[in-house]
Amino acid sequence: MNYFLVKEPLEAESLLESHCVIDGELNDTLVIFTHGAGANLSSDFMQRMATGLSQSGIGVIRFNFPYMRANALDGKRRPPDRAPKLLKDFNLHIEAIKAQYSPKRIVLMGKSMGGRMAAIVAELTPVDGVICLGYPFVPLKGGDPRLEPIELCKAPLCVIQGERDKFGGKELVSSWPVMKKTQLHWLTDGDHSFVPRKSSGVTEEDNLTSAISYCIDFIRGLDA
Repeated sequence: MNYFLVKEPLEAESLLESHCVIDGELNDTLVIFTHGAGANLSSDFMQRMATGLSQSGIGVIRFNFPYMRANALDGKRRPPDRAPKLLKDFNLHIEAIKAQYSPKRIVLMGKSMGGRMAAIVAELTPVDGVICLGYPFVPLKGGDPRLEPIELCKAPLCVIQGERDKFGGKELVSSWPVMKKTQLHWLTDGDHSFVPRKSSGVTEEDNLTSAISYCIDFIRGLDA
């Protein structure tokens, strides 16, 4: 595991530097991977997914959004930044990583909120693919499903979802016509982090292994 430093423009609201984590060997295809609202790049989920991809020969760079970088400095828990700031930061990382490594293909991958931001970024920023891990379709406080990022995403899109995800489970999500434009994969009895109940007959490790396999197949399929 290595580290890569991205420096932000010196703006009044943020003087932080982003310490990205590199998993595996960086080659022609590079995955840029970011987190959900509540857990940072070092969460068990993020590490296990990145390790699984890197062990297959796919290089991964993980990064934290600004509010998580601030949390890491002073230990104070903050809510996520608003979408414009998250999207600006995502694009900053893409440009810095392109300049540093010149990959032939870039795939954006995000957990929950990070996946939604990745799909929005791909509306305007040319990338080769997007992977959403546990997409937050339905706001828990109510409101319309967040389908516009999927509708407008310009890149090939893969969504990997737990069957009983509280942000959008199998019965509901499978009924939406827009999902036909995605590669949609379901993980048996998985919750928002792909964890099944003991009674399901599958384990968390089973679902994570399946998720990694779906990601690998999607990424390799981009070369076909």
